[in-house]
Amino acid sequence: MLLDDALELQLIVTGSHLSKEFGMSVQEIEQAGISVTRKIAILGEGDADVDVAKAIIELKVGEALVSVLQADGSPTPVERTLIKAPCSRVGPVTAQERAIMIQTDAVGAKYDALIDRESAEEILLAKRTQAEASAAAAKAQDETEKQAALAAKEQAKQDAIAAKEAARIAKEQEREAARQAREAAKPSFAEKMVESAARSAATSVGRKVAGQLGGQLLRGLLGSLFK
Repeated sequence: MLLDDALELQLIVTGSHLSKEFGMSVQEIEQAGISVTRKIAILGEGDADVDVAKAIIELKVGEALVSVLQADGSPTPVERTLIKAPCSRVGPVTAQERAIMIQTDAVGAKYDALIDRESAEEILLAKRTQAEASAAAAKAQDETEKQAALAAKEQAKQDAIAAKEAARIAKEQEREAARQAREAAKPSFAEKMVESAARSAATSVGRKVAGQLGGQLLRGLLGSLFK
């Protein structure tokens, strides 16, 4: 037989093993070298002080057959004993009796004062409320940042449109200034009349002067040829 060192084998013999009528097989167990921890007779006379089979039908009111565990865990032999009925009364104790009980009790009046401690439900509820508040705050922060990003994007778009419009207006103003400069550089109607008259006079004078110079030059050439 394989035994674990952490286990202790105990053998309790009872029933027919202790009956002479059935051969007292407990003797064979002991002859085989097996130690019997306890013998409990329940079928008839044996080595126990109480014959359980006989005593159980003889029990009176307030009697019982009991067996308890010893320090090593083994049961004690069955014993016939009397049971003491509970001593009590119907109704509350008097104020004097209660005072004596409090004074003589180790706990005393420790639990007289009502203390409303924070319950587990309240702690869990507070944690859940805090978690929900944190989640709501985080969601609100995300929404605020999202709205700020959209506003910044829209503002950038409007700024780009405004800059483009400003550039277009500036370009139109440059074109208008150039046109006005060209218009200003052009001579007026009166200046054109004066210029035309001056051009006509200059042409007439030039023709007259050229005619005179040409005649004189021609006469001079012919004169030199006929001398």
